[in-house]
Formats: sequence, structure tokens, C-alpha cells
Amino acid sequence: MLLARHRGLAVGVSCVALVVAFVAAIALGSVSIPLRQVVAILAGGHADQPAWRTIVVEFRLPKAITAALAGAGLGVAGLQLQTLFRNPLADPFILGISSGASLGVAFVVLAAGGAAGSTLLAGLGPLADLGVAGGAVVGSALVMAIVLAVARRVRSSVTVLIVGLMVGYLTTAIVSLLVWGAVSERLRAYLVWSFGSFGGVDWPKLRILAPAVAVGIVAALLTIKQLNALLLGEEYAASMGVAVRRARMLTIGAASLLAGVVTAFCGPIAFLGIAVAHLARAVTGTSDHRVLVPACAVLGATIALVASVAASLPGSDRVLPLNAVTSLIGAPVVVVILLRSRRFSRAVVT
Repeated sequence: MLLARHRGLAVGVSCVALVVAFVAAIALGSVSIPLRQVVAILAGGHADQPAWRTIVVEFRLPKAITAALAGAGLGVAGLQLQTLFRNPLADPFILGISSGASLGVAFVVLAAGGAAGSTLLAGLGPLADLGVAGGAVVGSALVMAIVLAVARRVRSSVTVLIVGLMVGYLTTAIVSLLVWGAVSERLRAYLVWSFGSFGGVDWPKLRILAPAVAVGIVAALLTIKQLNALLLGEEYAASMGVAVRRARMLTIGAASLLAGVVTAFCGPIAFLGIAVAHLARAVTGTSDHRVLVPACAVLGATIALVASVAASLPGSDRVLPLNAVTSLIGAPVVVVILLRSRRFSRAVVT
């Protein structure tokens, strides 16, 4: 009963933190907007200054929604892959999905064309913008197809993991060759994309991003029973009547969809996939995916929003690379949680 209350309190606090982070992401930036004005604008009212409404509706609100969707998607995908491979360091990019998306973008920007700008997705025209997102989706889909083909033929998830790593190294090598031969303007555009950003997604792109993330999370919710069985290994899951290969393919497919679409629109976002799952387990005190999947979605969205606010350097016109901020947040979280869990395990043994 006490544990259930703890989980309920943790979920409640997490939801409140998500709302606070979402409002902060809209209110804070190079131009500070009073909180009451933000609430009034979100409620459909008028702002004291017309420019504030434009900033909130056209720029900060889509950016905040994008950050929440990206964080939720990467958090859930990381949880799925850590459970499937029973590896605390597994994340959506360990299968080479991020490298595949980067390869697709590299072909569009470095080989086929591109232009420099303050941000890649915001700086290119509509057709080139669509080409960049399309290239990322195609690249990640090709890697996903290779991994799924391997998953159909082998029984070991470790083998699938190794194949994903090797495919990732191969695509990274091809990207390096494209970067080596690129002209400076195109190279700068690609490098800006590789830093990661939530600010390049507008309302039309959200109409694609939001349904794709929703489909991936729903797929994760539909495989909760299989994920719980896989916690004790594939042999145990098979003895419980779980179709292991089918569950493996569904899990990889859902994680690939989440990671691929987020990478396509936001660039490669580091560490969220690893850190969020560990943080969710620490906060909820359980490995039950009925609790962890929603918890990862909420905590992932919250951390992504906090990282977005930190990267925007409120009160300044400068913006930090998002990947640097997520790494600064994610790496210490993973280290602390892993050390605490190891100490707990030793205490239980002794």
C-alpha cells in the first residue's frame, strides 16, 4: 500500500513538473513574456503586446510541443530497447538508427544540395526542407529494414544488437566521406542539423511528427505484457507463451519509428534514450512496464523541455547546442543511478 502511494505521488509530481516545464519553455527565451500573458495567450485571449502572441503561437508553442514529443518518444524507445537487450546502456541509437538518419540528411545536404542558415530546417526552402526530413526518414528506415531482416533470421537479441552497431559504424564512415568532400556552405548546414534542435519544427511538420510519435507510443503500450515477460529473458518469455521473434520485431519497429522520426525533424538528440528509462525506474521503484511506459513518456517530455529552456539561454540572444545540454543532463543522471543501484544490490547481498 505504501509503495502504491509512493508511485502515485511520483506520477503526480512528474505530471506537475511536466506542466511547469512546458509553461517555462513558452515563457522563457531571448524575450521574456510575463506568465499571466502566456496563460492568456494559450487560453485564446489577447496579449498586451501583439508581438508576444506571435512569439508564443508561431515559435515557442510548436517548439515546446516538439520537445515534449521528442522527449517522450526517445524515452519510451530507450526503455523498450533496454528491456529487449537486457542492457542498461542500450538506447534508440545503438541500432544505428541515428546514423542512418544522419546518412540520409548528409546525402540531401552534402551530396544533392543544401544551403547554410541559422538552423538547417528553418533556413532551407519548403522543398529542400521536406527533402531533409525525407532523407532522414529514408536513411533510418533502411537501417531499420536491415535490423528487422536480421531479427527474422536469428534467435539472439545480442546478435541483432551487434549487427545494429556495425551498420551504424558503416553509415558513420560514409557520412565522414561525404563531409570530407563537401563544400563549406553545405558542411555548415549539416553540422548545424547534427547539433540537434527543437526549434526547426513548425505547425505543418507537427502534423507529421505528432501522429508518428503517437503510433510508436501506442505500439509500446500494446506490447507491455511481452516486455514484462522479456525482463526475465527470451527463454522464460517463450515458456510463458510469448512469440519472442514477433515481440522482438514489434519492439524494434516501434523504437525505430520513434527514434527515426524524432531524428528526422530534430536532429540526433543524445542521452535522452538512455537516461530517461533509468530515471523512471528510480522514481517509480518498479520494473513493471505498465508503470514505466507512461512514466518514461512524462519524464522524457519533462527533461527535453528543461534541456530546451537551458539551451535557449533565457535573456540572451545566443543558443547552446542541444546535444551538449542533453549530454550534460543525461550523463550524470545515468552515472548516479547506476552507482546507487549497484550499492543497493551489494547491500541486499550482504
